Formats: sequence, structure tokens, C-alpha cells
Amino acid sequence: MLKVEGLQNAYGQSRILFGIDFFVGAGEVVTLLGRNGMGKTTTIKSIFGLLPPTGGRIEINGQDMTGEAPHAIARQGLGLVPEGRQIFPTLSVEENLLATQRAETNAPKWTLSSIYQMFPRLRERRRNMGNQLSGGEQQMLAVGRALMTNPKLVVLDEATEGLSPLMREEIWTCLRKIKAEGEAILVIDKNVDVLAKFADRHVVIEKGRVVWSGDTAALLKTPDIKERYLHV
Repeated sequence: MLKVEGLQNAYGQSRILFGIDFFVGAGEVVTLLGRNGMGKTTTIKSIFGLLPPTGGRIEINGQDMTGEAPHAIARQGLGLVPEGRQIFPTLSVEENLLATQRAETNAPKWTLSSIYQMFPRLRERRRNMGNQLSGGEQQMLAVGRALMTNPKLVVLDEATEGLSPLMREEIWTCLRKIKAEGEAILVIDKNVDVLAKFADRHVVIEKGRVVWSGDTAALLKTPDIKERYLHV
């Protein structure tokens, strides 16, 4: 589905990524873990063409998509839930969802009806503007907007950041449903305990490099990973 090899990137003269390697298979849930400022969001921006890589290779569905434009990446089946949600504040909930709908998709799995079934609160607020929603409702909308592209891989950057415990659990419940639908998921989040139960494999990034990767069983058997690379 997604294969990243030797990914390098920088902001001006400041190098951020020094050869990131990982992959996400069809229907698989993979996490990117690490402290703030270690390169996780830069990795996501590089994959989506929002920050063209300075080196390495990004392969999607067997095709080299390194440095391609964001719309071309999206057409390959990647849907993004960005850090900070970035919904359209002056569009209604329904307009936000329709803005990313893939019209060329035959018999799409994700439609307004299925999104509203997943997130009943969005149906209730469908006429409200984006800037009238709570943080949790905005995150639901950001997830729903990504799903409306009918992606093969959903990428979530800081899936539950800034949300109340109750709203975080609601988002995780919805992500479990998305996983049950067979969608591949790449997720960044700080809640390692929840991720350990939710994901299949984990990739730990430290200062722009992959310092550890493995499945959930291996993560649970290596408790010092949390202490060395994930605690502030």
C-alpha cells in the first residue's frame, strides 16, 4: 500500500529527516511514535507532497510517487486527517464533507449517509459552520472529510490531540470501526497504551531516524522504548 525508503527532508538548511524507512500493508494499522519535534509530521507532509522530499522514495500501490503533487497523492488512495484538523471554517459540516467527495468513485463505501451513521453528531450539526463546532466535533469532521475521498489508507496526524477524555474515546471507537471496515491506517498519537491495543505495528522516530520498529507484542515486551523515546 505505502512504502517509504530512505526518506530525507529539510526546512531550508535545517535537515529534519535522515532516511526514514517503513511500510503500511493493505488493511494494516501502523503508528508513528516519538516525542514532539522528532520528524513525525514532516514525514506525513513529505508523503503527501506538502513538503517535497530532498531524498528517498515514496511508493504507493507499487508506483513511485516521490515529490508528486498532493492531488496526485490523494488520487492514489491516501486520505489525510491533518494536525490541527484544518477544516473549512466558513463552510457547513455538509459542505466540508461534500468538498472532498470523489465523484469518480463507483459504488463508494463512504458517502454522506455512511459518515453520518459513523458520526451521528455530524448529522445533527450538518447545517452548522465549521467554526461553530467543538474541537471534538471538528476532529470528527476532519476524519469524515478524509473518508469521503474513499481512501485505501487513512493517515491521522495527532488523532486525539487537545480533546477531552470522553471525546478521545469517541474518536478511538470510530477508528476501531474504520479498521473493522478493512481500511489501512497510519496514525500519530501520544496515547501509546491505546495505540498498543489498536495497531498492528509501530515505528518509533527519534531525531529524524527510525530507531525501533516492531509489532504490538514486541512493543509490550520492550517497556524501555516508552522511557527512552516517548516520554517528555
